Amino acid sequence: MRARYGIPLGITALGAACLGYATAVEPRSFRLRRVSVPVLPRGMHPLRVLQISDVHMVNGQRHKERWLQSLAGLRPDLVVNTGDNLSDPEGVPATLDALGPLMEFPGAYVFGSNDYYGPRLRNPARYLFEKAQGRHGLNGNPPAVGAIHNPWEDLRDAFDAAGWIGLSNARGRLKLPGGQEIAFTGLDDPHIKRDRYGEVAGGPETDADLSLAVVHAPYLRVLDAFTADRYPLILAGHTHGGQLCIPFYGALVTNCDLDTDRVKGLSTHQAGGHRSYLHVSAGCGANRYTPARFACPPEATLLTLTERDDRP
Repeated sequence: MRARYGIPLGITALGAACLGYATAVEPRSFRLRRVSVPVLPRGMHPLRVLQISDVHMVNGQRHKERWLQSLAGLRPDLVVNTGDNLSDPEGVPATLDALGPLMEFPGAYVFGSNDYYGPRLRNPARYLFEKAQGRHGLNGNPPAVGAIHNPWEDLRDAFDAAGWIGLSNARGRLKLPGGQEIAFTGLDDPHIKRDRYGEVAGGPETDADLSLAVVHAPYLRVLDAFTADRYPLILAGHTHGGQLCIPFYGALVTNCDLDTDRVKGLSTHQAGGHRSYLHVSAGCGANRYTPARFACPPEATLLTLTERDDRP
């Protein structure tokens, strides 16, 4: 009996343990990653930028709320929120409670599809099928029918009232307490075809100390446009770092047309004869219907922007 049933029972036990870890342990194992990016003009003091992404807040996630609140202790120079704050139509108060301490700092934001629409139950295997077919978001799929509409306007109004700059197909500027002028160019979510690059094209603002590009989903058409316009750094989220990854291999999908080698963290992108740094946050949450992470802990990132090396 032991020889006959031992292996299947062992596999079942291992699977149950992995499922328990992925749903109950890793989603609460929040991490802060630290990254340095050499993009500042010569002579400019380093800037500390805290990137928050893909919170996907659901009421009752007190551990996540407390962790996000604690990040205010980092005292960043700037906060950039790259979208998908909600995963619950009733989640705006909890989201604002979690982000409230961070809203005391200068900030900028874009929205993602889950800020506008509530999540729907779907088979996670569909992400693999859609990748194989080259279908991502509404770039190849029919428009959503019967979608739940989230109260994103309430979120927008609270962010704006705190002084954060909305960047959905818009430009904006912030003057930091240290006197630095930061210009931003942002897009609405390409995943649901709300991006309108023609409305913000033109490249960095030359009279600012630094220009940053911000978008939720890092689709290649967007990265190409920002890079060809010579933005030194692009900040994005959306991918969840693959969310369910294979140890020692990595992500299987990115939920967009970005390659899996750049599913999270700092990399570069080339287009139009130019190169930009790209930082993709793996985010700190997950869709309420797929609340699991494996080999991809939830995160926020503190990016320290330093002088670029202009020497030949």
